[in-house]
Amino acid sequence: MPASTRAIELAHAAARAASDLKAQEIIALDVSEQLVLTDVFLIASGTNERQVGGIVDAVEEALHHLGAKPVRREGKAQGRWVLIDFGEIVVHVQHAEDRVYYALERLWKDCPLIELPPEERGEQADA
Repeated sequence: MPASTRAIELAHAAARAASDLKAQEIIALDVSEQLVLTDVFLIASGTNERQVGGIVDAVEEALHHLGAKPVRREGKAQGRWVLIDFGEIVVHVQHAEDRVYYALERLWKDCPLIELPPEERGEQADA
C-alpha cells in the first residue's frame, strides 16, 4: 500500500518549508512498503549547523499548522543530523557532509521517490 494522502501532504509542506530556508537536495521517499512505522522519509541538506537548525524549526512550524506534532526529535543540539518523527512522515535534515557520508538515498534506493516540484526540491532559481 503506497504512502497515505496525509503523509504526502505533510511531505510537500515540509519540503516547501525546508526549501524556503535554502535547504538543498530535498527528496521524499515512499517507505511505506518497507516500514510499518512511517510512510515517508523526507531528506534535506543544510550547509552548516545553524542552517540545519533553522530548517528543522521551519519544518516543525509548517507541519504544526497542519496539525502534525513531532512524536520524537533527535540530534538538534548537535545540528549535524536531525531526525523529526511526525508519525506518518520522518524528516531527516542533515549537514551536507553527513548526508554524503551516510547516503540515506542509497540505503533506501529500492523505495519509490515521491515527485516534488522544483521549488520543493531546493532548486532555487539564480537571481
